[in-house]
Amino acid sequence: MREVFLGEYIKRERRKQGVTQERLCAGICEPITVSRMENGKQMPSYGRVRAFLQRLGLPDERFYALLSKHESEVKTLEDEIRADVIRFERASPEDRPRIRAAGLQKLEELEKLTEPDDRLVRQYIMGRRVTLGKPDGPYRPEERLELLTDALRLTVPDLDLEEIDLGLYSMEETTLLNQIAITYSQMGQPQKAAEIYRQLLKYVQKHYSYGMSRYAGKITLVACNYAHELFKTGRYDDALQVAELGRRACVEYAHYQFLPILLHLMGECCFRQGDMDRCKEYYRDAYCLYKVIGDDHNRLLLEKDIAEHLGLKFPF
Repeated sequence: MREVFLGEYIKRERRKQGVTQERLCAGICEPITVSRMENGKQMPSYGRVRAFLQRLGLPDERFYALLSKHESEVKTLEDEIRADVIRFERASPEDRPRIRAAGLQKLEELEKLTEPDDRLVRQYIMGRRVTLGKPDGPYRPEERLELLTDALRLTVPDLDLEEIDLGLYSMEETTLLNQIAITYSQMGQPQKAAEIYRQLLKYVQKHYSYGMSRYAGKITLVACNYAHELFKTGRYDDALQVAELGRRACVEYAHYQFLPILLHLMGECCFRQGDMDRCKEYYRDAYCLYKVIGDDHNRLLLEKDIAEHLGLKFPF
């Protein structure tokens, strides 16, 4: 089997997809950097290579690189901040201030390490800061929207929310698009949020078909959020269809995080449509999964729905 160097691999896949060097690196670096990489004359930073692979929809878990001391320090801090953000999102209101303070302190350390022209790390910092909030609490939705848009435009300067599916995005960029849609929903604009999710789902379905299991979480996340916005606008048939797509992705790629939420939502849609048999079935499956994974918050919400909608108590 012939060895293929990373630059040669990216060049081959880029040409196969009809992507120019300029488009691949837009907002990240100059095209000459891509040209030198593809010709074996230069290896860009770890972060830039990962972004190239992700924008091409290629698996990045097989990419290994020797990191410089600076890159290693940056990656370590990013990993620690990512863990803080996960803890923050799952924490009780009482614990959030402590986790927020620790995360914001690490973001300040990361900012000091970041080179002025490293837009990828700067983008990462801005995105995590929006999630953690200010020292005294969360940002207002309007502030969130402005910060998220500014962060995305660092690497997508020509951002057009009306034509999202025509772009090329890294995983971080799709995360920011998802957060923008969530913010529009919080601002009472579910139709705007749904339109962003429609385009984003179309993009991730098409773009991440290669090595899908690596990106299955993004498919299920977007499908779940999109289905919720469709439900809020009364489009129950469409919400069911999108939720079913997400459910299939959860099962096919063994990515179960959003499965009980999707089933719960499907039960809600069936109730609104008057299909009580399917409503019971989806509610029953969702309840069992909530209980197995220990999601007491959503389990209790579902118990309330079961009582109000069906006049029943679990088990039934």
